[in-house]
Amino acid sequence: MPLTKFLYREVYMAKKVAKKAAKKAPAKVAKKAVKKVVKKVAKKAAPKAKAKRKPNAQFMKPMQPDAVLAAVVGAKAIPRTEVTKKLWAYIKANKLQDAKNKRMINADDKLKAIFGGKKQVSMFEMTKLVQKHLS
Repeated sequence: MPLTKFLYREVYMAKKVAKKAAKKAPAKVAKKAVKKVVKKVAKKAAPKAKAKRKPNAQFMKPMQPDAVLAAVVGAKAIPRTEVTKKLWAYIKANKLQDAKNKRMINADDKLKAIFGGKKQVSMFEMTKLVQKHLS
């Protein structure tokens, strides 16, 4: 049921309750009943504002790559997220992603040094291996 129809129905029911209350009790009680129902309706109708998500400070903290990793991503201190982006740019530019299994990365000479001598690593393992070269 659309929200507007819901609100109209709730207001209609509030008026109906108020009329019954007016017959039984003085006007003050009737007004209180209406206010109570209108408050309840307003609570349901008001959309909740979502809190804006803040990035984790540790992800955004610039980290210094060692000499081996600097050969691929540069010597400047950058956040881990940027290191991963630059690694992927290098992998795609040199077509090092496995053709059959896209989750695997075939290492060239520069990447072999980063990956601890492994010829092929998964994209998930890559981030773990790269972490060792950041300080």
